[in-house]
Order: sequence, then structure tokens, then C-alpha cells
Amino acid sequence: MGLQIERIPTLSDNYTYLVICDATREAAVVDAPEAAPVVARVEETGARVTKILSTHHHPDHAMANPELAAKYGVPVYGHVSDAQRLAGFTDGVDEGDTVSVGNETARVLFIPSHTTGHIAYVFDDAKALFSGDMLFAGGCGRLFEGTAEMMYTALCEKLSALPDDMQVYCGHEYTEGNLRFAAHVEPENTDVSEKLEWAQKRRANAAPDWHDATPAEMTIPSTIGDEKKTNPFMRSPDAAELGRRRTLKDSF
Repeated sequence: MGLQIERIPTLSDNYTYLVICDATREAAVVDAPEAAPVVARVEETGARVTKILSTHHHPDHAMANPELAAKYGVPVYGHVSDAQRLAGFTDGVDEGDTVSVGNETARVLFIPSHTTGHIAYVFDDAKALFSGDMLFAGGCGRLFEGTAEMMYTALCEKLSALPDDMQVYCGHEYTEGNLRFAAHVEPENTDVSEKLEWAQKRRANAAPDWHDATPAEMTIPSTIGDEKKTNPFMRSPDAAELGRRRTLKDSF
């Protein structure tokens, strides 16, 4: 027994997650910009939503929080600093706090830089990391509100310290584009070229409407082990190089 993780395509390339405790069927919704696809998946699975977990305040991850919270009568969790800007915010959490989904428990990691209130949820027993827009497969989020030093701490110290078999559930289907950039940065990295080829095959027959995407078209989850091999940001030797790569990626 553990977690059932439903990947729900939202907007044009977002991932929303329905995280269900196998034993109790209690569930949490992670990063929801649209309510309808979530409600449909909840009904399909028969899960009972007990909370909403947000990784950061951006609307493309949180717009549906108020509607879903009202429908299910549940709290909305986010970083304590985002009380005034996270849609539907009710409960603040910070580094080291925990949240439960049925019998499963996630610990909170504070990983600012994409936003100053960005957090991740780590289900250690289930080996599942919900990283929002901080860590993508093959990439990372833009430096909107933080510094390269903050991003280095988040990616290369906190997240890279997680077990290699920890599965990475991120906020967007950006893998193919990220790996094209990774191949530009590290052209001799065969792990990158092999994963890029794999990602391109999965995305080759993608549905025109992302809402209709099937698991066979998705490149998520990745793993921490994969990211250590293929992610040019997690592989940066220091904050200065990470910042240089992030700037280069912004116009790639």
C-alpha cells in the first residue's frame, strides 16, 4: 500500500496531480489551475479530497484552488509567506513541516528562487517528490523572484540530496525542450542524448489538445537519479555557472 498518483493534464502543458492514499482513499490535489479536469478524475477514482497542496502562488498552478476548496470543503496549503498572494490560502507551512494524505505523510522543503515562497512536498515512503516549477525533467523554472545562489541551494543541495529513486512530479510537460537545451550545454553527454530521443518518441504522437493526453505521451515522472545525469542546472558546479545557464536558457 502507498500512494496512487494521478497525472491530470491542465491548461496547455501543466500537470496537476491527484495524490490518493491507497489504504484510506483520502486524497490531495496538487497545483490545480483548472477545476473541471480534477473533479472528473476525482469522480473516476472515487477518491475523497481532504486538502489542496500548492507549491507556489502562480495562477497557472493555483487558480482553481478557491473553487475546489469550496466544492470539497477543504483547506489550501502553501508557504507561510504566500498568505496574501496564493489563491484560496488557508494553511501556511514551512521547511520541516509535514502534511498527511490518509496514512501517507509528506515533508515540506522550502526551495525559493522561481518564487520566494516556493515549496516542494516529499513523500519519503512513497518515493514521490512534487516539485512544482522548481525542478523539471531536464530543467528548472525561471529566476523570477530569487537569485542563482538560492536556486543552487534548492537544486544542487536540497533536491539532489534526495534518493536517486525518488520520482519527480513537476509542474509542466517541458521535457523535450529542456533536453534540447541540455544537449546544447553538454553535447558529449550520452545520458542526455538518449533521454532526449526517448522523450521525442513519447511526444511524437501527442494529442492536439493536451487535455486529451494519455500516460503514453507523458514524460513525467522523472527521477532524481535521472536528473543528476541529464539536468544541466542540477549538474552545475556552482551558483555562478547555474546562473549563466539559466540566463542562456531564457533566450534559447
